[in-house]
Amino acid sequence: MNEGIVEQKKRRILSIDGGGILGTFPAAFLAGIESQLDRPIGEYFDLITGTSTGGIIALGLGMGLRAADILDLYERRGPEIFGQHQTPLQNLLNNKLRAIRWLYQRKYSSDSLRAILVELFGEKRLGEAKHRLVIPAWNPIAQTVYIYKTPHHSRFKTDYKSLVVDAALATSAAPTYFQQHITQESVGLIDGGIWANNPIAVGVTEAVGVLNWPGDQISVLSLGCLDEVYTLPKAAGIGSLGTKLVSLFMSGQSHGAMGIAKLLTGHEHERDAIFRVNQAVPSGIYSMDGVSAIKDLKGLGFSHARERFPSLERVFFAEPAEPFEPLYTLPEN
Repeated sequence: MNEGIVEQKKRRILSIDGGGILGTFPAAFLAGIESQLDRPIGEYFDLITGTSTGGIIALGLGMGLRAADILDLYERRGPEIFGQHQTPLQNLLNNKLRAIRWLYQRKYSSDSLRAILVELFGEKRLGEAKHRLVIPAWNPIAQTVYIYKTPHHSRFKTDYKSLVVDAALATSAAPTYFQQHITQESVGLIDGGIWANNPIAVGVTEAVGVLNWPGDQISVLSLGCLDEVYTLPKAAGIGSLGTKLVSLFMSGQSHGAMGIAKLLTGHEHERDAIFRVNQAVPSGIYSMDGVSAIKDLKGLGFSHARERFPSLERVFFAEPAEPFEPLYTLPEN
């Protein structure tokens, strides 16, 4: 009696938040899950999106790397990226004055990050990706969003020629930490976390609005970079907020993005579509450049993987996704 009924394909999206060295947490989580699988974890998703440090992880997975190799990058090279060359007093002053420094200077040189990314990706371009990718950045001059995308739609005739290193440096050029990235096309870009630190809405909107995937057939694995718990006095002003101001904005953006994603994928009382993995931590314990916490972050990630794998396996890891076939290909050299 089911003749003529076409079963819709179920689609799986991986979304990874930004957070600097805190990206060790989602990288370790993915590596922990991957250790239970027989292939790279990226092969189980139809679309991968990530911002800032999450964008670097997403690009790595999209280019076919194993999560274990990406985690190794955080462990071995994290201290190089966030060089601990300042005294404790200097670090304290920098943290207190970050809102002012946003306008005038960066905390770290991006040279080390660039060198590491070149080692990782070489001259590869987005058109060589094995999985669909959506990587948010921001153009501060034009005041517009800038989203790197693989050629998964006929309109996307440009980004696939872009260097993966360009996309990685652009999405992770966090204000106050790194200088803006000037791409091969002379476009100045900064961290996508300015508007989409939690890129779940970007990924789901791409799936529904561009790829025309039915929202009720989409499942999303959304990975955070820790959820800092803090309270604000009722009469708190800008001065008393200090460095919490950025965290406050990002938390608000994340909750808004989650709401949009839930709206597009079906009411949470009707179906389980969004699977969020994060860890609540006390305020002030971890920071985006606190490399001394890498081991702790790794342990948290693996612990969550062990705990969540049984419930996630049936939704995301029962079988690999269909192979991605790009609509445009790079010319052979």
